[in-house]
Parts: sequence; C-alpha cells; structure tokens
Amino acid sequence: MTSTAANQTRLLAERPIDPAPSRNRRSARSVTVNLAESPLGWLHARGHVSRRQFDAGEQLRIDWERGQLGPRVTMTWDAAPVARSRGGPANLPDLSGMQLDARRRFEGAVAEAGPGLSDILWRVVCSGEGMRDAETALGWPARAGKLVLGLALDRVADYYRIK
Repeated sequence: MTSTAANQTRLLAERPIDPAPSRNRRSARSVTVNLAESPLGWLHARGHVSRRQFDAGEQLRIDWERGQLGPRVTMTWDAAPVARSRGGPANLPDLSGMQLDARRRFEGAVAEAGPGLSDILWRVVCSGEGMRDAETALGWPARAGKLVLGLALDRVADYYRIK
C-alpha cells in the first residue's frame, strides 16, 4: 500500500453487480467500493495512469477548487453590497488573488490540453465522474476514455512542469 492510499479516507459500500435482482432476494454477486476514492485515484491505484499524470490531475483539481469554479449549491449569506449607482450593484464576484491565480492556472492547463481532450479531463478530474459515465456522456466507445485522459493528463503535466 502506498502512502497516498494509507492516508486516504475509506467509506465502503456494497453494490450489486447483477443488473436487476428481485425485490425479495439479495443480489448473488456484489462488489465493495470506496465512495471516498476519486475516479483519478482509482485509475492510478490500478496502474491506468502514471504517478506524473495523477499528480497533474490532482493539481488541476486543486486549482479548480481553489478558484471556486464549481457550481454553488448553498445560499450566500454575505451582506448585500452597497450600490454606487441607480442600476444596483455589479454582479462581479469578490475574488482574492489566490482564487484569481488558481483560475488562471486552471484555464491555462485546460487550454494546454486542447479542445478535444478537455472534456474528458474536466469530467473525470474536476467533476468526479467515473470513466464509464464520462465515456457514455461523450458518446465514446468503452475504454477509449483512458487513452484520451492519459494524453490530456500528459499535456497538463507539461503545463504544470511536473517531472
């Protein structure tokens, strides 16, 4: 077990493998999954992405979170801004320098990956979609996503200068 795996939180759940077991009986086959493991971490643990690619993906995810680029799911309880004109306050977010830098790094890394590769990169690394779900959403054949994700992560690693 690697040090990364040892430090990771485990939230285990049992999932049925059989497509549709009856209501009265339990599925004959099941698998235990770690709900706290990211799709990128899962791919890395099974040797589908290299350490360099994993580190690039983690850096991209960190910039995504620091830049607060995800959707807001809660109410903002900040005080209402004071308007300087009759039109009301401008709807500009109040971002710190760290958030702006993270957004610039994220946008630069995604641009470095390219338009054809950024879709799978965002879905798996930032959104946390599983590979199968991402491939289905993009209309790709099974197992095509790993190859494309690897290429995207290599470009992102070059952008972040990860050796």
